[in-house]
Amino acid sequence: MRFSDHPLWLVGFRPFFALACLSGLVLPTLWILFFSATLAAPAWPISPTQWHAHEMFFGFGWAVMGGFLLTSTKNWVNIRGYHGTALILLTAAWLLERVGMWWADALPPHLFRLSSNLFLGTIVGMLSWTLIRHHRNDSFRDNYFFLLILPLFLVAKNLLLSADHFQLGAGMTLGLFRVAFLIMLERTVTQFMKNSLQAEILRHATLDQAIKLLALVLVFAGFLPPLVAPSMALLLALLLSIRFVFWKPQLAFRRLDIGIMYLGYLAIVGQLVLEAIGQLAHPEWLGSLPMHVFTFGAMGLIIPAMLIRIANGHTGRRVAFDRLDKGVLWVMVAGFVCRIIAPQLAPALYLYWVGLAAACWFACFSILGWRYIPYLLRPRVDGREH
Repeated sequence: MRFSDHPLWLVGFRPFFALACLSGLVLPTLWILFFSATLAAPAWPISPTQWHAHEMFFGFGWAVMGGFLLTSTKNWVNIRGYHGTALILLTAAWLLERVGMWWADALPPHLFRLSSNLFLGTIVGMLSWTLIRHHRNDSFRDNYFFLLILPLFLVAKNLLLSADHFQLGAGMTLGLFRVAFLIMLERTVTQFMKNSLQAEILRHATLDQAIKLLALVLVFAGFLPPLVAPSMALLLALLLSIRFVFWKPQLAFRRLDIGIMYLGYLAIVGQLVLEAIGQLAHPEWLGSLPMHVFTFGAMGLIIPAMLIRIANGHTGRRVAFDRLDKGVLWVMVAGFVCRIIAPQLAPALYLYWVGLAAACWFACFSILGWRYIPYLLRPRVDGREH
């Protein structure tokens, strides 16, 4: 068998979900070692905080989003999708970025910029080309939102790596992930509720469109006048809350695998409210609270459930969450409590809580990697290789 014919390179979720598991256990562990001064951070040209934010969003986060979008876009437009050599080169670019970020101090500035933008620039181009070229076969009329936000990730990434514009870049990055998560939740929760619980949930075209448009505008919150951004954030939180009520949470919370998606949805609402309060009242909460409500609440809760579903379903296995799968989700709920709630109640133990939260991520993605990376390395069990 040629290397490019290995099952790992059949479809985008396979290599990138494997990388997501590995980075999900390694990156938070490295950060707590740096944060606690147990390990000295390399002499980067960027701050350790910038490295941490970049690697969690554009290392871990984009491994997940890249794998998801490479797989879903081909299904949306009904094509074979990128595979083989194309995925090998894309994976190599992701790995090159990790190496470039770690040894950034040894690279000339232009090589650092090249290594840190090669993967994202390439995958954004590939995904955009798929949606543009095959738009007539697209199953979703609102995929133009992806055509708008994907190139903006490159802008946000370079702002985040800038010493003068880090906060602007971090806020923009969060806003872009928020748009992507809202689109994904809108589509998947509708499907999960119908298929698993035979429940139809509210899908009102005007409300759905207003939510996505507001979320898109809030990508640029850092550029808006002082009172406009928090007002829009509160409005978006209100619209999301109204829709949540009609999404039958009383049914969803009967099943952890679906209820966890609803908790992630609520985390987005909470992040918007906290962000608005932070801009209007400037409370003294601990630990970049709005940012971590999103990263631990939306990303941390939704992503493991999504990895389990896709790793099972797209390798021909039955999508069912066993006790260990459910245990992993509870571990991430515990991580959310340790990172978000506990520090506000016992701030003197802040370092302890952050360490426990990192341990939850390590445990979660170690188990997911142990269980599901072997699935990603094998052919589909039903023989449908694509």
